[in-house]
Amino acid sequence: MKVNSKFVFALLLVSIFACKSQQEYSQDRQDIKTDTPEVKDEEVPTRPLPDSPILLQPLSFEMPEIPREFRGVWIATVVNIDWPESGTDSWSKQKEDFLALLDHYKNLNFNAVIVQVRAAGDAFYPSRYAPWSRYLTGKEGLAPQTSENPLTWMIKEAHSRGMEFHAWLNPYRATFDDKTETLSQEHDFFQHPDWMLKYGTKYYYNPGLPEVKEKLLAVIKELVDGYDIDAIHFDDYFYPYKVQNQRFPDQKTFEKYKKPGQSIEDWRRENVNSLIQAIRQTVKSSKPWVQFGISPFGVWRNQDRDPRGSPTRAGQTNYDDLYADPLTWMQNGWIDYLIPQLYWSMDYELASYRKLNDWWAANSYQTNVYIGNGPYKIRDNADIAWDNPKEINNQVQYTRTLMEIQGNAFFSAKSLFSKNQDVATLLKQELYDSPTLPPAFEPTEPVLIETPQVLQVEVNRDLTKVSLEKPLDPAIRYAMVQGADELNTLAEAENHTVWVGGQRARALEVNSLNTNYLAIRWIDHFGRIVQTQVFQTPKKIKP
Repeated sequence: MKVNSKFVFALLLVSIFACKSQQEYSQDRQDIKTDTPEVKDEEVPTRPLPDSPILLQPLSFEMPEIPREFRGVWIATVVNIDWPESGTDSWSKQKEDFLALLDHYKNLNFNAVIVQVRAAGDAFYPSRYAPWSRYLTGKEGLAPQTSENPLTWMIKEAHSRGMEFHAWLNPYRATFDDKTETLSQEHDFFQHPDWMLKYGTKYYYNPGLPEVKEKLLAVIKELVDGYDIDAIHFDDYFYPYKVQNQRFPDQKTFEKYKKPGQSIEDWRRENVNSLIQAIRQTVKSSKPWVQFGISPFGVWRNQDRDPRGSPTRAGQTNYDDLYADPLTWMQNGWIDYLIPQLYWSMDYELASYRKLNDWWAANSYQTNVYIGNGPYKIRDNADIAWDNPKEINNQVQYTRTLMEIQGNAFFSAKSLFSKNQDVATLLKQELYDSPTLPPAFEPTEPVLIETPQVLQVEVNRDLTKVSLEKPLDPAIRYAMVQGADELNTLAEAENHTVWVGGQRARALEVNSLNTNYLAIRWIDHFGRIVQTQVFQTPKKIKP
């Protein structure tokens, strides 16, 4: 960043505003240029602001809390499902493709991306614990041909668009197939062959080994300590989905580590629970504001196996087949959010989206619950309900009727990008017509965050400069700006988010909205609004 004085510097506002000058974020971050969007006629004063700066007048006006909704999308990297299109593409093309996904979902008013950064014992970032992913570079262990850190760059680009970045890992899957000749010698398959169990056509880390647990905790700590992520995210793959006529080969480990009288099923569930609890402690001890979330299979247990279960007839379930127990995780406060994957139609006979929404709402245990939706099934499934392009909108509308559920996530990115454009358009037109913030969450321990205090706001027809009494607390992540010509419509005005995360900014410079009233909200890394200030353009410059 080019610093104009000892204290004052400008931050870039992306996707909505654009600064006049190029700026640097830090040594490992690149400049971003964006176009200033068209301002709606009704937002522009009758007479434009003058060329010379004027001071806005602070008002004592209380703004209401913003309605929250999680709007996330999974960006799958394994076998290049969503990104990159190919591991052999140049880094510059991979960047263009990633930005195209971000811009598409930003335009749809999404506020979070869940990006797969560890698919199968590999990494999309330089790691002490895993080789580079072949899905990124074409060959496992081969570094990308760039001096940039791909993960640092991806996080920065997501944040600059006002989107949370959730780092998605698969904990126990070691390989995606049995073609071990494609693996790097740095892969744990070669480094720790005693950790590997073959089941079906894949190799898995043995969940019952203490060494495996410690390795996974080290992987998590490296990510949390080294990157400005908003969350650690696991999907539904814990113990693998059952393969017909095969038994998961962990009997020797069970005999070695089981407790007296413990069944192998309970032992497996304890292994998973122990990992989840330990990851929670690892994440929060490093950065209490980083969330830990999981997107399990959509059915905990069928009601015919447990009266507490859902009215479903799923062929496999979390508790009985994957040895994952999301209810225990929520009851014990080990996770910050849960996204059950409900990839069925509204009234599907074996597992109804409607009934499962009701069930998860009744079993949320005061945990943030979002619903995972499957637009990849639109016009591509035997269930004829998916022939209706409005199936996704119908699902989201139903989810919104349940106060215990705070949003949705969609699998996967290409299903509403290169496919089903009509579905994406309907989603934006009918439900996601304006931006919003994802849900906030409270820290488990008291946290002292210095409240930002605006010293003055100078504005002309081009630029608005916000000067602060003190540098921003690093815990402040976003400034959110709203503008309107009527005070009573300010709270409903479009939200424009400016990333300021970690920068001890003393000033903020953005393009002017040219409105009578301006609101600035400061949001911390827990997602909480810690301060709101409202300003008015002096009436004497108005006609």
